[in-house]
Amino acid sequence: MTMKIIAALFMDDLELRQVPGPSTRIDLAGIQFSAPAPAPCPVTVAPHLVVLIWNPPDGKELAALEVTFVKLADHQASAGDELEPLARNVQPLQIEAGKFNYRLVRAEIEFDEYTTVVARCRIDGGDELVVPYTLMPPVE
Repeated sequence: MTMKIIAALFMDDLELRQVPGPSTRIDLAGIQFSAPAPAPCPVTVAPHLVVLIWNPPDGKELAALEVTFVKLADHQASAGDELEPLARNVQPLQIEAGKFNYRLVRAEIEFDEYTTVVARCRIDGGDELVVPYTLMPPVE
């Protein structure tokens, strides 16, 4: 069995803390699916994405996490269409069988307009988990 993405979210901060057991808690702050632009378009934004991963007890301990950022309109194109990514991140995973872990992904995304992009997350070319992020006009 392969590793599984159990959640992926855009967020401001992540904090780990130990509790009895031994067990670890992950505290996430500032979960978001949209944000005002820091300046008028065109603008570059670098949202933080956290990807939570579980490796089943019978899972292999090495894999690759791939996150590709594309415009929502492109994501909705016909199956099999080649999409031009706005940003892409690939990183190795080494997670002990039966354990959980996380990876942080920070991509610099250039926005020419206020729109929605999606982070397409997958492990070893498997099923995708899609997370939207909408850039809104700046707050005046």
